[in-house]
Amino acid sequence: MMQSMGDGSCPFEFNFDPATFKVGDLVSYRVSGSLGDFPFVGTLVEVHEDHVIMLTDPEDAASRVRGTRESRPVVAEQDVL
Repeated sequence: MMQSMGDGSCPFEFNFDPATFKVGDLVSYRVSGSLGDFPFVGTLVEVHEDHVIMLTDPEDAASRVRGTRESRPVVAEQDVL
């Protein structure tokens, strides 16, 4: 898990409160299906009432994916593979 970095620190500061999500926030997201047990990091680029759009690679504008708007958004597996 990302929060277990040996010394207890985490190199990222995540926003886990969907009510306060804003563009630029880092979020920990999940991928449905076979990757469901792995944590991923995304940067929010759009925040909507019922979903978010995030970059899975901050250096690649084409890496946009749609996720649910919850504490750890869920992205459909087919959207990231």
